[in-house]
Amino acid sequence: MTLRVLDVRGRKVAIAEAGQGRPVVYLHGFADVHAVAADFQPFHQALAEKFHLIAPAHPGLNGSDELSDGWSINDIAFHYLEVFDALGLEQFDLIGHCVGGWIAAELAVRHPERIRSLTLIGACGLFVAGQPTADIFMHAQPERGVDYATLRNLLFSGSNSAAALRWYPNGRGDLDEETRRYQMLRFGSFMGFRPPYFYDRALVDRLHRARMPSLVLWGESDHMVPSTHGAAYANGLPVCSGLKIIPGAGHAIPLEFPAPTANECISFLARPS
Repeated sequence: MTLRVLDVRGRKVAIAEAGQGRPVVYLHGFADVHAVAADFQPFHQALAEKFHLIAPAHPGLNGSDELSDGWSINDIAFHYLEVFDALGLEQFDLIGHCVGGWIAAELAVRHPERIRSLTLIGACGLFVAGQPTADIFMHAQPERGVDYATLRNLLFSGSNSAAALRWYPNGRGDLDEETRRYQMLRFGSFMGFRPPYFYDRALVDRLHRARMPSLVLWGESDHMVPSTHGAAYANGLPVCSGLKIIPGAGHAIPLEFPAPTANECISFLARPS
């Protein structure tokens, strides 16, 4: 993996990339590269073995500048359109996880002509009555000042899963990882700090515009974004391969179950056009 800084109309945007071939853009979530991990993890590495994987860091994260004005989902979507212009990407495959999935869906309905295929992994972004996205800001506060069990349970299949304990240990962890986690929460608070969290009420009625082939992946035990959101995406996207469930996985399936998640993505991307 290489990390470079791209100038986008005077803003610094950190770009992690690896591999060769067809460009695949990956927009990250909370428990992910840029948001806690500094480098590509096995899921990202598997994609980079087949494609040219390009993963920008969201504004304010891991070397990217914050946006000076505007933090709505519309501002962030236009930010990414300018990133893609600066990268010279006319058409590409797009994968988004968590809030990155929400951003990916918003881009797909705005500019479907630029996106060859769309893959959503545990994506936020929809309003589903009676099934809100969980309050990550509340769970990010450690119990008794040191215990992140509830946050781990929110993002992973359980508070004691190996991936959960690796990336969200109790007490004080690695300083750089803690800084990235804080930056991701700050970014999330700008774009979604209003209950019910991380949604655009109009998005579900715009999904019909995203006419590219699409795939929706969800963890069987996603405690952050209910699987009903995945079903709503699958039902609303007109050329969708359906909702695929990763058994035993929580919300952060790229970190927790990298091989089956990568295999689903690679099989979908490798299908005939």
